[in-house]
Amino acid sequence: MVCKLRPVIGRGNLGCAPINAWGAATSFRSVWRSMIACWVTMIVCTCCRSGVCADAATTAGNRLQAAAVRFGITPDKVIKTNTAKLPKEAEIAGPLKTTVTLLDDGQTRVCVICCDWVKIPRNVTQMFRRAIAIELKIREEQVIFFASHNHSDTSLIMNEMGGFEWGLPPYQGPTAQLNEIGNELLARLISSVRELESQLQPVSIWWAVGNEDRITYNRKGRRADGSTFMMREEDRVLQGVDFRGDIDTQAPVVVFKNEAGQPVVAWVQFAGHPVTSFSPEIPVVFGDYPQVACDVLGKKLGGESEVPVAFFQGCAGDVNSKEMFRGGVKRAIEFGEMLGQSYVDALPKLQKSERNDLAFAATVAELPLGPLPTEAELQRDLDEIEAFIRRARNGDEETLHCVGLNFPRDLSPAYRAGLVDRVRMWTAWALELRQAGGETELPKVLPVELWVFRVGDVGFVGMPLEPFLGIGRKLRRNSPLPLTVPCGYANFTMGYIPDGPNIGDREYMSSFHRYTAAEDKNIRPRPPLDLPGGDVIADEGVRVLTQMAGESTR
Repeated sequence: MVCKLRPVIGRGNLGCAPINAWGAATSFRSVWRSMIACWVTMIVCTCCRSGVCADAATTAGNRLQAAAVRFGITPDKVIKTNTAKLPKEAEIAGPLKTTVTLLDDGQTRVCVICCDWVKIPRNVTQMFRRAIAIELKIREEQVIFFASHNHSDTSLIMNEMGGFEWGLPPYQGPTAQLNEIGNELLARLISSVRELESQLQPVSIWWAVGNEDRITYNRKGRRADGSTFMMREEDRVLQGVDFRGDIDTQAPVVVFKNEAGQPVVAWVQFAGHPVTSFSPEIPVVFGDYPQVACDVLGKKLGGESEVPVAFFQGCAGDVNSKEMFRGGVKRAIEFGEMLGQSYVDALPKLQKSERNDLAFAATVAELPLGPLPTEAELQRDLDEIEAFIRRARNGDEETLHCVGLNFPRDLSPAYRAGLVDRVRMWTAWALELRQAGGETELPKVLPVELWVFRVGDVGFVGMPLEPFLGIGRKLRRNSPLPLTVPCGYANFTMGYIPDGPNIGDREYMSSFHRYTAAEDKNIRPRPPLDLPGGDVIADEGVRVLTQMAGESTR
């Protein structure tokens, strides 16, 4: 189906929409293909405010402007309920911080928000993005949230429905009912963007790449028989002295400087689950290593008046910070200081971007979905799961392995039972579908939204998922830009998406589709991914970045 487009005129935008209505006869896959045809044309910088298309990069006199603010919110009291449904009061070890950056080059305006949460649920970001877009008179797509994936956070809403964005679209989550922290965050965001509009100032873009190899490790282990397992801290220490494995050591820094050469805001990225301060059964509220690293760099750049620094989480699907469940706040601070110093050490290498413009696009990648396991395989798994849950609920400390999953002794048997229960729901769903012959009705692709933008010579690809390292490496390797920064946890998260070489493994991350079922029937479980898996995301990101790189410089 060919999508005819009509312009949606706004503040320097080109949107698009199908002229024909999406009637009941239109297939789900056809609709997504139509949306892809629309969204890949939404290079917002290629349209002037009059609605007449032009190359913003060739428009004389336009220059990138930026403004930013960083603030923290400290809860008075937090009751956290973990997977085992065991509510406990959390220790409040510090604030959770948010950095808001407003960019405008006269043609395009983008608001980028980076925060210390594990994720912002989709129904919350929909509410927040809409409110901020109205305030700034831009399209909702031009407001992008990035979560650091810090596990020591707190809820923003009263009506949590875990993982409704993990399954198949359309996502039928409830309207968010903000709690006290959620209301405070929204109010601070709105007041911030109002102030930033008047603080925009011309900037140049500077970038460098630091190196950090001390604080993370690859958490996907491989046994001699070829099977895989999730390597938590108690497994890591068995691998040898301070094992790290295959990690991403790049620590990029992007600094926006005003005409006086003073930093206005800095953006940094690194790949590694922030789980050093985290323990699911001993909850704490703290920003973990990303917050500390940003504070270190902000103080270095600004002296007494700290420069706002925004953290972008990289492709951390198979990478952890060290000392998961065991390190606590003290070690998280030490790791953050190490990473922060790595950013500081990169500052002498800053180089000025040859370009000074902004480009943005929203697009969609289609990931192939594979077949369900056979009926016999599913029945065997279900029997094993149900036996495991019974033993774990009875306190059996030896409940450490189940259907390819592994669990540490650092977690109680009751908690382990809770982790496996969601896999039980998916397996029961898949078995019932197999027995009824309904697997042929399942979709063949999983649509994944992407937000791609270029600031000068630096490209960013925002992904609403937990991407494996290989996806980021492919993006960097094939991108035509001098620096490409792959970022997970953008706007919401669909859960783990492995790259091609990791498709078909059974450990937690690679087989995350088994966590996409829930008791709520509005959540539609998804089948396993098929080859080439998340490599499709990298290909689509590179395609858009290549288009952006082809624009002429100012």
